[in-house]
Amino acid sequence: MAALPAAATLPLRHVAPDGVFEGYASLFGVPDLGRDVVMPGAFREGLSRRGVAGIRLLWQHDPGEPVGRWLELAEDRRGLRVRGRLNLAVGRARDIDALIRDGGVDGLSIGFRVERARPDRPKGLRRLEKIDLWEISIVTFPMLPDARVDAVKRQHLPLAQTIRRTAERLFA
Repeated sequence: MAALPAAATLPLRHVAPDGVFEGYASLFGVPDLGRDVVMPGAFREGLSRRGVAGIRLLWQHDPGEPVGRWLELAEDRRGLRVRGRLNLAVGRARDIDALIRDGGVDGLSIGFRVERARPDRPKGLRRLEKIDLWEISIVTFPMLPDARVDAVKRQHLPLAQTIRRTAERLFA
């Protein structure tokens, strides 16, 4: 099979050697495929109660497939911003690392229990006001299509890229 010309190949994602990545596990005000809408502040109490160590980093919501740990979980104006580290001593985590690098997997999905919600009957939505978050998984198909890994840690980002990312977070 002949090699594709350079312009037709997909660029590899640059994954840090230590497996650190970040993204949004949930976005506020955006309906997911099940018609749930997470509201700002929904994670606040649960995160305070459980702490970052109490939320698991899983593969495809499988409790038998822990693949790393969360380093930071925080609500911002856009949603639930996450930063985690794949444990590259675990075979499945090395597989996921390779898939993220190749662009084959980049979805994030939350596993939770609803503590308070209200129906939005005219729109056919359920507004989630208080959530007990148990886990966040790296998945192939996230229920919220825009919940994605969007950055991988680099040792030294160019200044222009650092400014762009900071502006995106501030004005998202």
